[in-house]
Amino acid sequence: MLSVCKFVGDNPGISDKETESIGQKEKRFILAENQVTFHMTFDVTIPVLNEEASLDRQVRILHRFLSEHFPDSSQWRIVIADNGSTDNTRHIAAALGDELPEVQLVQVPERGVGLALKTSWMQSNADIVGYMDLDLATDLRHFIQAYNALNTEGFDLVYGSRLHAQSKVIGRTVKREITSRVFNTILKVYLGVGYSDGMCGFKWLKREHVAPLMAGGAMSNGWFFSTELLTVAEWQGLKMCELPVQWTDDTTESKVDIPKLAKQYLKAMEVLKQRKPKSSNP
Repeated sequence: MLSVCKFVGDNPGISDKETESIGQKEKRFILAENQVTFHMTFDVTIPVLNEEASLDRQVRILHRFLSEHFPDSSQWRIVIADNGSTDNTRHIAAALGDELPEVQLVQVPERGVGLALKTSWMQSNADIVGYMDLDLATDLRHFIQAYNALNTEGFDLVYGSRLHAQSKVIGRTVKREITSRVFNTILKVYLGVGYSDGMCGFKWLKREHVAPLMAGGAMSNGWFFSTELLTVAEWQGLKMCELPVQWTDDTTESKVDIPKLAKQYLKAMEVLKQRKPKSSNP
């Protein structure tokens, strides 16, 4: 089941007035972003590849945020999943782990974001697992909303969307915006999915669902793994929360080869569709 979550409070893309105007077709979940109910443990995985320039700074920002909002440090970990860096990323991550007990380095011998996430999540003991990009493009305040949706509102999976009408995207190039919208439109038409943004690097789920999702078709070792998660979760009938987010795009030189990635995604979509259970067909 797919629901669009609406939050009041300081949420930077949604006003209280807009929340009140939501129709009955979109179920509302009212969660103040500064209100946390402590219960579930969680791991925040950050997949990295050759990020020596920004790793220390960004991890410290995240660590300060989590320490402030989740003062019981036994409740959470930051997992740096290094998948084949050739610069000083691994050494910087190890140094952070030596200094900050809540930070852990996981070394993945081969490259691939999906492989990094699967490796981290499958060895986790936390109740909630998920990931965000190192650039912290999604406003960190949304993590509290995602956590509450899983911890207190009964959702199985929460994902950020930059393409929801109430999302706020800052600094994104026209090329990236068009590419993202075209890709997600193809997903909707070809796979028949209901989510609006399969590529946003901000996804969280109860760990108990990781193995069933992988068995159901979320198998890619690359970027497409995060899209597979949402697709298979829909097929399996998980209770999913679509969270409109404030997203600030990374203005530095992109490492992503869009034409190459597009070809990989289209091929991956074809493979994924073959795994679709017959009972999930429209």
